[in-house]
Amino acid sequence: MNPPRVFISYSHDSAEHKLWVLDFATTQRNRGVDAVLDQWDLLPGDDLPHFMETQLAQCDNVLMICTDKYVAKANAGEGGVGYEKMIMTSSMLSSIDKNKVIPIIRQPGTDHRPTFLNTKLYINFSNDSENEYRLDDVLRTLLNAPLYEKPAIGLNPFTPMEGSRPDKTADGIKEVMKAMAETYKKNPNNLIHFARLINSTSMHRLAFSRYLHEAMKLELIYEYNNELYSITDAGINYLEQHSIIEF
Repeated sequence: MNPPRVFISYSHDSAEHKLWVLDFATTQRNRGVDAVLDQWDLLPGDDLPHFMETQLAQCDNVLMICTDKYVAKANAGEGGVGYEKMIMTSSMLSSIDKNKVIPIIRQPGTDHRPTFLNTKLYINFSNDSENEYRLDDVLRTLLNAPLYEKPAIGLNPFTPMEGSRPDKTADGIKEVMKAMAETYKKNPNNLIHFARLINSTSMHRLAFSRYLHEAMKLELIYEYNNELYSITDAGINYLEQHSIIEF
């Protein structure tokens, strides 16, 4: 799968803000997003309007780093000199799919966005202590990987609310248990070797080992000598509860 291509729009409010945007964009690339940023994609002599129009057409999303100065300039459609000509004016933003634009609130104390995007949900980066949580929100949006799966409509109207949280979309323990169930179908023995398990999943070996040990801590899987594993009664219940197997 090709990584999502994302245009990062911001204003050069200060050297500190410019550095924050650089760190933000670098983190996107480190985590699998093709982030487009003037600080590495523009060279002296490049045509600024052409660069912006081309990138807006090619990118899957636009991350709009909103500060008070950015919002004021976007609402006024101001240009100015240097990079500030790159600030997306209301007319230019209106010409692209608004669903592509994700407002990123950077200014503390307000949630101001360009006027025509006031009704859009935003991701709040105004508190640096919460950056990792907000980065997770950004990545899940860009990669179309919500934290939880949308649960199927059940048949039991009396299912208790407690403990009814849906499965996570990227649940390592669930992937391990799926591998156990798949291997059991192919293997007549009660004990399964690690090599057979790893062949039943696309997960990286190191990640699989990590989640396998977590499943053992939850007593879903029991380990014998020489990397041999069996599923426990609690593990069988897990498979049934998560609709991995049916009885």
